[in-house]
Amino acid sequence: MQVFGKTQDNLWTLIAAPAIWGFHFLFSYFLAAYRCAPNDDIFGTRAAIAVVTVICLLLILLIARRAGREWRTYGGAYRNDQATDNARERFLEFSTLLLAALSFVAVVFETLPIFVFWDCR
Repeated sequence: MQVFGKTQDNLWTLIAAPAIWGFHFLFSYFLAAYRCAPNDDIFGTRAAIAVVTVICLLLILLIARRAGREWRTYGGAYRNDQATDNARERFLEFSTLLLAALSFVAVVFETLPIFVFWDCR
């Protein structure tokens, strides 16, 4: 929802990046487990995980960029000691930014095994 040219944050914007992280985790590990069961070559699996990883990282970066830009532009602060709608909005934007950063790092770290293990053995 747009309010004066900016996005109004809510619970859905807050959990978007962790939801992408969760999707990536489930996709990567279920696909790897499915493809490794017959102990076949996993080059296609590694390529699919790499493509999905790039897409997920781009989505998380877009979420972080939007949250960070709005947080800084509209008076970003680290403290939230006011009971106003504006202070709550800044809190949600900063929390979204932090969760997006955590989700980005988590997606990168959970993708590292495809660069370390070349087969299922």
